[in-house]
Amino acid sequence: MHLLAKRHRVRTIATTIIFKQLEKSQEYVDSNGSFADFTAGFKHGFQGVLMANAEQHCIQLDYNASAFASIMKRCAKMEAVAEGKIVHTHIIKAGLEQDNFIGNNLVTMYAKCDSLKDARQVFDKMSQRNVISWTALMTGYAQRGYSIEVLELFSRMECEGVMPDKFTFATVVKACASLAALDRGKQVHGHCLGAGFELDDVARSALVDMYAKCGYIEDARKVFEKITERNAISWTAMIAGYARIGRFDDAWMLFCQMPKPDTVTWTAMIVGYVQMGNDADALKLFYQMLKEGVKLDHFALSSALGACAGLAALENGRQVHASAVEAGFESSLFVGNALVDMYSKCGIIEDALEVFDKMRVRDVVSWTAMIVGCAQHGRGKVTLQFFEQMLIAGLKPNNITFVGLLYACSHAGLVDEGRHYFNSMSLEYGISPTIEHYTCMLDLLGRAGFLDEAEEFINNMPVKPDATIWGAMLGACRVHGNIDMAQRTAERLVQLQMEDSSTFVLLSNTYAAAGRWDDVAKVRKLMIGRELRKQPGCSWIEVKAKTHVFHAGEISHPQKEEIHVMLEWLAAQMKAVGYVPDTNFVLHDMEEHKKEHHLSYHSEKVAVAFGLISTFSGTTIRVVKNLRVCGDCHTALKFICKIVGREIVVRDANRFHHFKDGQCSCQDYW
Repeated sequence: MHLLAKRHRVRTIATTIIFKQLEKSQEYVDSNGSFADFTAGFKHGFQGVLMANAEQHCIQLDYNASAFASIMKRCAKMEAVAEGKIVHTHIIKAGLEQDNFIGNNLVTMYAKCDSLKDARQVFDKMSQRNVISWTALMTGYAQRGYSIEVLELFSRMECEGVMPDKFTFATVVKACASLAALDRGKQVHGHCLGAGFELDDVARSALVDMYAKCGYIEDARKVFEKITERNAISWTAMIAGYARIGRFDDAWMLFCQMPKPDTVTWTAMIVGYVQMGNDADALKLFYQMLKEGVKLDHFALSSALGACAGLAALENGRQVHASAVEAGFESSLFVGNALVDMYSKCGIIEDALEVFDKMRVRDVVSWTAMIVGCAQHGRGKVTLQFFEQMLIAGLKPNNITFVGLLYACSHAGLVDEGRHYFNSMSLEYGISPTIEHYTCMLDLLGRAGFLDEAEEFINNMPVKPDATIWGAMLGACRVHGNIDMAQRTAERLVQLQMEDSSTFVLLSNTYAAAGRWDDVAKVRKLMIGRELRKQPGCSWIEVKAKTHVFHAGEISHPQKEEIHVMLEWLAAQMKAVGYVPDTNFVLHDMEEHKKEHHLSYHSEKVAVAFGLISTFSGTTIRVVKNLRVCGDCHTALKFICKIVGREIVVRDANRFHHFKDGQCSCQDYW
């Protein structure tokens, strides 16, 4: 304590000396109260004084409001909150704390130094508050993401009869945009017009952003067209609004009209593509951004890595990683989290772990990315270990963390552990389970064969089960061959009047596996009546940074003849070592030899065949499938990996399968 007190004393002396120098240097004080030359070296001045014998020069002085304001602005610019508090102490000693001009500057300084508690204390103690006072505090809250507090302050400001200005409106509209609070935003807009304000371009830009984020794109466009001098904010808000709802033609047209798109605008386009699942175009745009020399930031890099993760495009992901290193963003938390996610989803959990270990700072997103990644790769025990390490690090899990935990328990058969974590969500961490958590828990019970408990779990749920819940239950019934329970579950599904074909397909497949072809026909007739179509299975593989897509039952690739030859060779080699096609996975009523032929052209097998003819011996084959890998393909890939002496990694709709030496990482529990 003695040392801390001494340091505070020296810092206080240093501040006093600077004020003394300021008072003596009257040439810096002009009619505008400018201290620019002096304050430009403010921080350096502190350091210099601290090195000198400060105590010999300590002199108590009186200071004017302009001098204080200039020093506070410099503190705010450098976020020097400790020095700012010393200045605040001198203000109190000078009896200027209740000066409105000084109070506004104090609020602004503390807000910009991310010391909102101090800013609020100063604000609450002010005897008189004008529009500048209110707006300064609102801006501080808005910049830190406290949008609800902004709206509460605005309501209080209205009640106290303080008339807002254009800066107030812009801040409040931004808060409405971040909360997607359309009704409140419209009220503010109407208030602004009713007060007779001529909206300037700053306020209009905020309104464009608000309407666009709330999905009212036409209203956003109307306001956008009224902006006389459009800045990067208004252009980007409009472009991002179109991209967010998938109107890429409109977004691209505006993007091309924009005088000089900046980094934020390019990133908005990339993010829009990623959010709509158009990862390939997002990646193309990122490379075009690089080609045109636009400066990268961590948002652009994170978005590009997200596109690579969606495509499982490992080679492209490594190229973006290299761009991040070159641009100096390797230590960025955003980029680090995106890299962990990308490498996990591209099938290399070891590289994800390497990135994670090198991160200087980790937040809950970092830990959750590793937890979810390990869960998807079937490393159940490792997932739980990461969770315990996260708690030791002092971080509180969020709802996504628990999705990863329950998923890991489900795919590793850790039933007791899954029950524990599900119950701990609300009891220990105050997190209310969502439908996603209930689905994971149901999948855990169903996968382990606890069908009666799973059915009881659904009946006791505090929320109404949706198609996802019943679909998971139906899937468990199919795996364990419980046709009676599947029938009951199917009836509940039909009652929901679903528009999603996947659960109908699952029901059809359940009947087909049991040989109940009349029931299969009924389900398919029902699908036709509702104009529902089965999502076609497809798989893709990245070779030399190019993605090749294959669909089940047909090959339209330029190298189709070579692929045919490889498939025939693999079939012969597999049968020679004991592989027998499991025609139960052909869910069509046809002759046996036709079923075998149908199985041999499943998309994941075709993609693997292409990978084998297109890459060097020993190279790992990495395939992504849009649906769950079928049981026969799972068996076949265990044979293939051993025959060719290569590791084959398949990412299906549920998880990763690492095939090596005739075994799969899932240990056939999937």
